[in-house]
Amino acid sequence: MAPNISEVGSKPDLRSPSFAGLRRGTTVGWLRVLVLAVVDSLLLALAWMMAESLGTQTTSFWSTRQEPTSLFPIVGISIGIIAARGLYKPGEKRRDYLGLFKAITLADALLLLTAYFYAPDQFVSRSHFVLFWLFSILLTWVGRCVVDITTEQLRSNGAIRYPAYLISDPQYVEPCVSLIERENRYNILGVVDARALDRNRREATFASIRGLGIVEAFVSWDAIKNRLFLCWHFQTAGITLHVLPIGIEPLFKGSEFWMIGGSPSLTFPPPVITGIDFGVKRAFDFCCAALILILAFPLYLAIAILIKLDSPGPIFYKQTRIGLHGKPFKAWKFRTMVANAHKLQKELEAFNEMKDGVMFKMKDDPRITRVGKFLRQYSLDELPQIFNVLFGEMSLVGPRPFPTRDVKRFAEHHFIRHEVLPGITGLWQVSGRSDVTDFDQVIHLDLTYIENWSVWLDLKILIQTVRVVLNKTGAY
Repeated sequence: MAPNISEVGSKPDLRSPSFAGLRRGTTVGWLRVLVLAVVDSLLLALAWMMAESLGTQTTSFWSTRQEPTSLFPIVGISIGIIAARGLYKPGEKRRDYLGLFKAITLADALLLLTAYFYAPDQFVSRSHFVLFWLFSILLTWVGRCVVDITTEQLRSNGAIRYPAYLISDPQYVEPCVSLIERENRYNILGVVDARALDRNRREATFASIRGLGIVEAFVSWDAIKNRLFLCWHFQTAGITLHVLPIGIEPLFKGSEFWMIGGSPSLTFPPPVITGIDFGVKRAFDFCCAALILILAFPLYLAIAILIKLDSPGPIFYKQTRIGLHGKPFKAWKFRTMVANAHKLQKELEAFNEMKDGVMFKMKDDPRITRVGKFLRQYSLDELPQIFNVLFGEMSLVGPRPFPTRDVKRFAEHHFIRHEVLPGITGLWQVSGRSDVTDFDQVIHLDLTYIENWSVWLDLKILIQTVRVVLNKTGAY
């Protein structure tokens, strides 16, 4: 049926706003920029006067004692460069302290260059400009910290928060809300189902949004992927639209959007220095492993004696595990089970507590010896794997290597964990160890580690491992 002409004529063009006015939330945004700019200006002026009083005294246009108005171009140039670098934008941009350092360094260099060209026959105090550079960086950093802490405190008390609206499918509401609340800057005034954007419900939805005075709207990807033209409705209503990446695969940490010929491209840039990461990690592992062996030798000896006295069998247990690039190796452990444990496992498969059966985990495994139970509680059974670290077969931190029996049950996407050296401990161990019974969650933790790796992350995991081991979290 053809649409009624009167109905068509009564509705404005999709691109036409129903009213003329500023974008919602603009006043708060401008106020935030004004506060930051005023704070920076006062601190830069203070830095210049401090540098002037401590540096070499000169008589020139740059002396505020002779020319108080000289502060205006000095502060103006600095503020202009800070603004040009986008350091007054909301979110993480205003907390970019490295960017602030670069902007102030450029401003100081430009001021020094201007001083030479403006009055080439006058003496310019180099110490003055060096001190101004140091004081400017220090004071503006402190100023940003104070403003940021004050803002966060006010927002925690319910002030200067933006009214927001969430449109999402029911299964994604919880992760969407969690994602929005991390910012600590929004009050979510409404949550509706994705069907609210359907053609017959759209007008009522936007009427509700306008009535609540919403400044920013959040829509999950699944809710809007086939309705991208709806961006026009949010734009003409003066509302900022955020499309949340809930319902799509997470992107690699190092990825960034890059415009090519006016179209967005997802780019994965390599680090400035490539190929050094593995060398750094290997050196760290080797040094730490050698130190642990030297310091823990008496402990190794005591455990070996206890195992020998507790039950018949060897002191060490070597099991074939799958390591880097799927290559098998022998993982060393102190023996914690009876000598024929591997033969008894087939009889116990029915009691496996892992949901998908990829790994074998049983809380009250009858094969574990008395000494073995104690060693497992404190993860002392894995101390011999320090030898595997020395041999380069394992790392201190990384995805746990699995036996051949478990790897045979892997799905295709599970093999990504074999692209890095396996570890004695990892995110899985410090996130609950045996209490994590979903293997896909184990894979997620492994991927998180791989994508965010750094020596600092390894150190944090090692420290957390000590805490988890002492608390016997998830150990059996």
